[in-house]
Amino acid sequence: MSEAAAPRSTRAAILVPFALVTLIWGSTWLVIRDQLGVVPPSWSVTYRFLVAGIAMTIVARVKGERFALDGRGWAFAAAVGVLQFCLNFNFVYRAEHHITSGLVAVVFAILLVPNALFARLLLGQRMGGQLIAGSAVAMAGIALLFLHEARSGPAGTAATLAGIGFTGVAILAASMANVLQATPTAKRYPMMATLAVSMLIGAGVDGLVAWWLTGPPVIETRAAYWAGIVYLGLFGSAVAFPLYYRVLRVIGPAKAAYSSVIVPVIAMLLSTLFEGYRWSPLAAAGAALTGVGLVIALRARRPNR
Repeated sequence: MSEAAAPRSTRAAILVPFALVTLIWGSTWLVIRDQLGVVPPSWSVTYRFLVAGIAMTIVARVKGERFALDGRGWAFAAAVGVLQFCLNFNFVYRAEHHITSGLVAVVFAILLVPNALFARLLLGQRMGGQLIAGSAVAMAGIALLFLHEARSGPAGTAATLAGIGFTGVAILAASMANVLQATPTAKRYPMMATLAVSMLIGAGVDGLVAWWLTGPPVIETRAAYWAGIVYLGLFGSAVAFPLYYRVLRVIGPAKAAYSSVIVPVIAMLLSTLFEGYRWSPLAAAGAALTGVGLVIALRARRPNR
């Protein structure tokens, strides 16, 4: 690519799936919140990725992808399954027991930082000055959103700290899974088939954790709960993760993590429509800064040259 050429992260082939992933994941926070209640979090996560894994298996079969993984392939799929589809989501669901979904989404935006650090340490991808500048602007916006959510949230100090702690563990697990997707090992295996195996392994581990922590499966009778499971399994997982991982492999983990920076803004916009969320000057300023940071960062050439 010549120096004058536009970075790949500003091309439609990247921007369109990037936008779709951001819109889908921006909507999932409201749905996850509705999942909390009768069914223990680990069982809800199990049901979600069982649906997602079955859907991914069907897609992989239709696409003609083979499931013949060697030892390294099984180890890779298992690592992604445990990190992304077990640890990440179990801790996210538990975080929402303590703090609002908006605050969890805002804290999760910090995914940008470990993604960039792990990409530098493990993949040798360096953040150029423009990407660092965009990240700084975006993090300033996230700080304002965090301050707004922390002030308006009903949880006390202990609950807030517990929720943030759970979200921090989820972020680290998700970040390690993200970086795994950018390694040469990931590119050796067909994506849909490998993701199907990862999701089913994740669902299996989720089920074992759920049974260990809370006992046999718990069934919710509300139709809205199962509609949420189907939405989270199909759109929030089987559709969003392949799109996200394709983008990540092209533009790198640091830039791809900008989806998590914009997600809380989308979540707040949807909350405005469906929950009567009221914007404060602080929240509006934070949303504006995250948008500016996104534009600056995606126009940077590194690390996707």
